[in-house]
Amino acid sequence: MIFKYKVIDDKGQEREGTIDAISQDVAIISLQGRGFVVSSITSADKTSFLSRIITILNPVKSKEIVILSRQIATLFDAQVSALRVFRLLAGESESPILRTSLSQVADDLQGGSSISKALARHPKIFSPFYTNMVRAGEESGKLDQIFGYLADYLERTHKVSSKARNALIYPAFIVFTFVVVMILMFTMVIPRVSSILLEAGQEIPIYTKIVMGVSSILVNYGVFLLILLVVGTFFLVRFARTVGGNRYFSNLQLTIPYIGGLYKKLYLARISENMNTMLSSGISMVNALEITSTVIDNNKYKEILKKSVESVKAGSSVSESLSGHSEVPNIMVQMIKVGEETGKIGEVLKTLAGFYAREVDTAVDTLVNLIEPVMIVFLGFSVGLILTSVLVPIYNISSAV
Repeated sequence: MIFKYKVIDDKGQEREGTIDAISQDVAIISLQGRGFVVSSITSADKTSFLSRIITILNPVKSKEIVILSRQIATLFDAQVSALRVFRLLAGESESPILRTSLSQVADDLQGGSSISKALARHPKIFSPFYTNMVRAGEESGKLDQIFGYLADYLERTHKVSSKARNALIYPAFIVFTFVVVMILMFTMVIPRVSSILLEAGQEIPIYTKIVMGVSSILVNYGVFLLILLVVGTFFLVRFARTVGGNRYFSNLQLTIPYIGGLYKKLYLARISENMNTMLSSGISMVNALEITSTVIDNNKYKEILKKSVESVKAGSSVSESLSGHSEVPNIMVQMIKVGEETGKIGEVLKTLAGFYAREVDTAVDTLVNLIEPVMIVFLGFSVGLILTSVLVPIYNISSAV
């Protein structure tokens, strides 16, 4: 259970925060054990639903984690204690969710917890990859370097994701506007024109009949179609969250023409980047593969990495464990094999990560440059077809008169 408390510390200053304990008595004992005088303590479970709503509507952005990691690295490099680092950053954070989480991390640190364990209690903010990297830093005594690595890695990942997302904003806006305009035309303009054409009694072209039929369906059954769309989307999302659905969409993601190749390069870049970062931090190859398998979004690559973990544990090399999978290019397998033979697998993975990151950038730029002319042709054809289906019959009527 989560409890909100107000206490007075050994300097006579009032402080407040939250603590996780099995009961209120245990929470009070824990706070008193830290040298605090408890002035008030109440259960925070009644606000958990509101907290979940806030988390959904205002999640912690990846850019905020990048900045946070950079700040932590700087403060650790300046020899600031871990407790003071998280207290300071909690007070400076503009995100209420991040502020609360950092305060809880600081409370856990004051209670004797390690940084990695304290961060692991907030999996929606700090991924398993993040917490395992921090654990490696604690074991090696290089926390400032680890947080620097994390900031660099997250910054590169954020840059690629932001580029792809921003590149699709304009096409998405155009498509949305087009759909809205088409719905208005089919439900408001076409029905009026249809009544005029039917009253005239002239022969109506087949393409005009098709447009009139679509308009009639939208006018008469539009509400049912909307309900069907909502229900279908709901069940599709539920199916996507099942094991079979996740596997199906993961395979589909990699088989879509051109888009599939882009996703493959993106996942290969992430795998190489993750493993290089962890190996550079002193994490073993087996643990690096295990952690990478938990943070890769695609189920297909997740299964490949899990199989690789078992193969490596059985005595196989990483290159051997990755070979035989069509999703992993042979060039990547051969380069990893060279890295194993020369003892420079970290440098090889870094090279692969940079190569695939550049490939992703190029593919995204190409896709963006290709989307715009395709959209112009498609929108022009659609608008031209509708105008033709309306204007030609009207011209025939006027000519007959």
